[in-house]
Amino acid sequence: MKHLSCFKAYDVRGKLGSELTDEIAYRIGRSFGQFVYENETTRAVVGCDPRLSSESLKQAATNGLRDAGVSVLDIGLTGTEEIYFATKHLGVAGGLEITASHNPIDYNGMKFVLADSKPITRSNGLDEVQRVAEEQDFSPVSPELRGEFHTISILSDYVDHLLSYVVLDELKPLKLVVNAGNGAAGHVIDAIEEIFSQRNIPVEFIKVHHEPDGTFPNGIPNPLISERRKDTADAVIAHTADLGIAWDGDFDRCFFFDHTGQFIEGYYIVGMLAEAFLQKESGAKIIHDPRLTWNTVEVVQAAGGIPVQSKTGHAFIKERMREEDAVYGGEMSAHHYFRDFAYCDSGMIPWLLVIGLLSQKGTTLKQEVEDRIRAYPSSGEINLKLENPAEAIECVRLTYNQIARDFDATDGVSMEFDAWRFNLRSSNTEPVVRLNVESKGNELLMQQKTEELLSLLQSV
Repeated sequence: MKHLSCFKAYDVRGKLGSELTDEIAYRIGRSFGQFVYENETTRAVVGCDPRLSSESLKQAATNGLRDAGVSVLDIGLTGTEEIYFATKHLGVAGGLEITASHNPIDYNGMKFVLADSKPITRSNGLDEVQRVAEEQDFSPVSPELRGEFHTISILSDYVDHLLSYVVLDELKPLKLVVNAGNGAAGHVIDAIEEIFSQRNIPVEFIKVHHEPDGTFPNGIPNPLISERRKDTADAVIAHTADLGIAWDGDFDRCFFFDHTGQFIEGYYIVGMLAEAFLQKESGAKIIHDPRLTWNTVEVVQAAGGIPVQSKTGHAFIKERMREEDAVYGGEMSAHHYFRDFAYCDSGMIPWLLVIGLLSQKGTTLKQEVEDRIRAYPSSGEINLKLENPAEAIECVRLTYNQIARDFDATDGVSMEFDAWRFNLRSSNTEPVVRLNVESKGNELLMQQKTEELLSLLQSV
């Protein structure tokens, strides 16, 4: 039995040719199909991003699903959230998206959901899917019970759902730079633009790197990397746009730029969207991650909501949202989750909410966030590759343990002091440690403490 190293904490991701091949994709599809199979009417949806290997991997996984007796509905070139939507909307047993999101070009992967778009994790099935795929412990193929195959489109229903989050007729004239990064987002923007045009909605789209292209001629779409922000920022300035929006490859995350081209950390967007939901549903619960918290907690409490902290990661956030019946959840990494979107994350709903808010208030994005940035300046997430991450994290904990006002181990190490705090954790998906630092209204202190922590980590 060969260990499949492509299985991660809650999805599949691996290097092409060694960790992930068409043959492995078939085995994973077959195993996943066997896991969700109930009877001959069992169905699943599949889709893929534009990476050059994605279509072939999708076909292999589809064959595996069908050999497990599952009928497959192929929705074509899609973002991950279209799989989330389709799985719940169509009432099928599961969904599978072929994507490596923002990983290097020689990688690919798979993201799964179960019925009702619930995440699959190590505790509720992923271990079993991995075991069966590794051991090839498959039920016999029965030709007469092999699943059917159909290509369908759910784009119209999906876009209708997206637009339900904003009152179209209240949108003010806006010019938006939209950068799909040659990933999967372009076709959704085109569909929204068509409806805006039909309804005479005064929103103009300036499209950058719009066409899907699996060679990624403009670099892997990952706006968390500073060098991937320049094209969006430059286009905002060149076109005197009101704001810029950029996505990662499978567009389950979106990133914002104000009208000056300045990148806005996702942390501050969480507070902004939380406040928007609490205006409509006072007293609602808002889920947030432990990395940066002070701004979110203050905004939520001031708006009459209840902030609830969850471990970082989409499976943990979604599970906690369902437990708490939270209306919205946000991570500083630009993942935004919505109760009415099957508790799933979306990279399209946030920007629609933001332009709705700006239209309603008659403000700019810069005006909406600048006070919050001054109140709680933050480092943004800093990633470090370390030889002994566990040892380094423990060294930091011991160094600050005696002077910390508060300690939290929800996710890694969070320590709070009178005027600043930090979170240090190992990544769920990559061999790095991630550091986030924030302060109370003192940018210089935040910078000094960030350097202090970085020096300590690198000295271990």
